Amino acid sequence: MERTCIRLKTMFLIVALLVSAACPAAGLETAIISGQDIFHPVISANGMAATQQHYATQAGLDVLKEGGNAIDAGVTIGFTLAVTLPRAGNIGGGGFMLIHHAKSGETVAVDYREKAPKKATRDMYLDKDGNADPEKSRYSYQAAGVPGTVAGLTMILKKYGTISLKRALKPAIEFAEKGYPMDTSFRESLIAAKKRLEASDASMKLFFKEGGKPYDVGELFVQKDLARTLKQIAEKGADAFYKGEIADLIVATMEANGGLITKEDLAAYKPVIRKPVHGTYRGYDIYSMPPPSSGGVHIIQILNLLEPYPISKLGHNTAETIHLMAESMKLAFADRSKHLGDSDFAAVPLAGLISKKYADELRKKIDDKKATPSKTVLPGEPGKYESNETTHFSVMDKEGNAIANTYTLNFSYGSKLAVAKAGFLLNNEMDDFSAKPGVSNAYGLIGGEFNAVEPEKRMLSSMSPTIMMKDGKAFLLTGSPGGSRIITTTLQLIMNVVDHGMNVAAASSAVRIHHQWLPDEIRIEKGLSQDTIRLLEQKGHKVVVKNAMGSTQSIMYRDGFFLGASDPRRPGASTMGY
Repeated sequence: MERTCIRLKTMFLIVALLVSAACPAAGLETAIISGQDIFHPVISANGMAATQQHYATQAGLDVLKEGGNAIDAGVTIGFTLAVTLPRAGNIGGGGFMLIHHAKSGETVAVDYREKAPKKATRDMYLDKDGNADPEKSRYSYQAAGVPGTVAGLTMILKKYGTISLKRALKPAIEFAEKGYPMDTSFRESLIAAKKRLEASDASMKLFFKEGGKPYDVGELFVQKDLARTLKQIAEKGADAFYKGEIADLIVATMEANGGLITKEDLAAYKPVIRKPVHGTYRGYDIYSMPPPSSGGVHIIQILNLLEPYPISKLGHNTAETIHLMAESMKLAFADRSKHLGDSDFAAVPLAGLISKKYADELRKKIDDKKATPSKTVLPGEPGKYESNETTHFSVMDKEGNAIANTYTLNFSYGSKLAVAKAGFLLNNEMDDFSAKPGVSNAYGLIGGEFNAVEPEKRMLSSMSPTIMMKDGKAFLLTGSPGGSRIITTTLQLIMNVVDHGMNVAAASSAVRIHHQWLPDEIRIEKGLSQDTIRLLEQKGHKVVVKNAMGSTQSIMYRDGFFLGASDPRRPGASTMGY
């Protein structure tokens, strides 16, 4: 029965691909909003942007139409999302951008991840009994790392862009100053977060009306304080945020509430240009983020483990394929618990972890027929093979320049604590450190000594902005939010395209699975056949159905056309091309 279902699904996907490929594309301008059409990609000839929020997508597309490049559009999107998607878009958080420059052929990784303040100490999130205190690491003013977004985006624009900072910030300032209609999703998310937001008078002033009343759907949502903040950045650049009046407001909020970030911390913050991790999979080059992200490392590691298996013949989401994926995921996440951290502070065995020879050695631990209990899976020894709430957006221009960007406040609305009079939220990224090595964080991820709290250290991340190349040209851009599920979501998007021949929309919509070593369970979305679940259980897996995972924003370039898709799992996402 399982094989019959797979054949029928495959036939439908082939028909969908043929229909979409046959559409007249030249000059086409269109958009896909979540839930409209999950099998047909947006097609365009000149350039494309895919984000989790339609105002931001349009802002980026406008820049492309004016002759700006993908980097210009990406920075514009990043600032616009800080206004129109405040639960994840941000200037109070940080992230990672992967950039491919078509003319030079160079691909670089920009790390603008938050850093621990200089006053941070190893045991600062432990209670008097030596146990991790999640309230302190997630919802206090001490939960905030030094923000990196403004420094990162302004540096990226100056180094790789062609437009002015004022132009890049123009739509963000207009949306903050003039407002935009409150939609149902935004309203409901604020109501759900209200109890935590009430801990900050500044947050309540920012997101609710007098008396704590929520905005009605369709009512104009205006952010005057944030508009003023953005105008200062437009006029004076990153210095306005890290050395000027905005910095003073951040420090005043910290001093009034026991936070740690100082004027010295802000002035010292610098983004870093790093070499991307690079691997290959079935003839494609995979570029993704290096440490302090674990995402790129483990995507490549899992692909290395799976490459010798005939995944295409085994079929999409069959019990055989899912079993091999889950066993490979276990091995990678076990390694993450010991070997990953900020490579500026720890000797991450990077080359070993992404080595195909190391994967060959690890693969011997996989039993093709039955599940290996996670309690018997231990981190490997990659060193001997040496030669370490989020939103994603992707942009590609007609010259072949491409960016894949993932940035975050950590939780939805971060710490829920706003900077008074500045109009933006503080992140709670300090929870991504190992408050106590061996104890899980909010996403159930186990961390080790390499990710212990240290002053000026960047906390470990799972963010995985990824560019897949074919013959030296960008072929697929993708990435996702989702905590620990970012890695496996991005992995499956790649596998759906490469192994299963799906177009980018079908690849974005397909049912996802996830295993992160501990807890010892395969997490699945609704939609996987009961027959497949039964076969997995017969192999010894525990299978649990949970909420949908991820929100990929992906663009593919093929045969002279851009094909893009926004994940249907979250409302309001949008892909547009022209």
